[in-house]
Amino acid sequence: MKRLFKVLKRTAIFILVFGIALEGFTLLIRYPNPIAAVRLGLAPASKTPTLLPAHTIAPSSNPIELPTGKENPPKTVNWKGQDVPWQKFLDESYTNAFLILRNGVITYQYYRDGFSPTTRLPSYSVGKTMLSLVVGQLISKGKIKESDTFVQYFPEFKTGGSFDKITVQQLLDMQSGVGVSDNYPTGPSGWGVAIAQMYATTDLNWFLKNNRKMAFEPGTKAIYRSVDPQLMGLIVKKVTGMSVAEYFSKNVWQPIGALTPATWNVDRVGGMEKTFCCFNAAAPDYAKVGVMIMNNGMVGDKHIIDANWVKRLATPVVTLDDNWGYGAYMWHPFPDTSTMDGLHGQYVFIDPKTRTVIVKLSDVPTAQKLAVPTMEVFKAISNKQN
Repeated sequence: MKRLFKVLKRTAIFILVFGIALEGFTLLIRYPNPIAAVRLGLAPASKTPTLLPAHTIAPSSNPIELPTGKENPPKTVNWKGQDVPWQKFLDESYTNAFLILRNGVITYQYYRDGFSPTTRLPSYSVGKTMLSLVVGQLISKGKIKESDTFVQYFPEFKTGGSFDKITVQQLLDMQSGVGVSDNYPTGPSGWGVAIAQMYATTDLNWFLKNNRKMAFEPGTKAIYRSVDPQLMGLIVKKVTGMSVAEYFSKNVWQPIGALTPATWNVDRVGGMEKTFCCFNAAAPDYAKVGVMIMNNGMVGDKHIIDANWVKRLATPVVTLDDNWGYGAYMWHPFPDTSTMDGLHGQYVFIDPKTRTVIVKLSDVPTAQKLAVPTMEVFKAISNKQN
């Protein structure tokens, strides 16, 4: 019995020492504590906004209700090469919310059990396009130029090498060459990957300063890298003298008439927004952003986004994954269409020709790649004659 007690005592001491050492290591590398990191790694996409600190973005003081109409969804859709019932498509693509808008009218909306029009859901890389909206505003005001280099704003980041040549345009079009890959891991076991470190870090400034190694010369090719909009976010904060969330609230969220509060996750309490992702809002308010872009940047008779920036958003500059066009943090899966696209099946699809906007917010597991068949469904819905 005494021997067993000694073994248990030694085991407890080992666990305690190991836990303290692990906690110290995570502090050293600017990671959340181990338990928080595991919880974040295992959570479904829809639960992550509450697991990270965030800046809150208040609903508009002049909220605007989108009008509603009635449209039956298609009985069947072509999903991954097979005609399947509509509900099967929603289920197999892990849908939490799905909205169809025609001419700015919500004609169809679906919410999975436990979700509603006021449920705040994550955007993942749809957040990049939210960042693009404020970048466009600042460019139209002459506060930023696409020819500016990053180090003009942050000379302390200079390396004396290729990093110093990176321009705003290259950051917007995924041409910077900074060597932080977007190979997302599945679960907490892969959190040594650079993109996961950037997602989980408690000090984005520290992470960016320690990840300036270049993978290629700026402007020589295009590879999708979330580090680019994170660097762009630093510029927005520097130029405006505000947090990105505060500037976005004043210049986008309030003017579009947002009905519900949004949040933007940050690296730590009071810290920097994760501008490569991590904007969270309710489905109807995502739809308002899509409608505003479809309406050439206008809400009612007010220009929120300059028409030149709307054109920039609608113009592919490079070709990236799945042979889709890309530019200014907007994807172009088909000619004359645009979509915001998040890692776990978050989309705001815009087809100006048919005056259609589609919002889909999902919990697609990281390992599943459903963007291409999902876009085929969206295009078929968009082309449907009303």
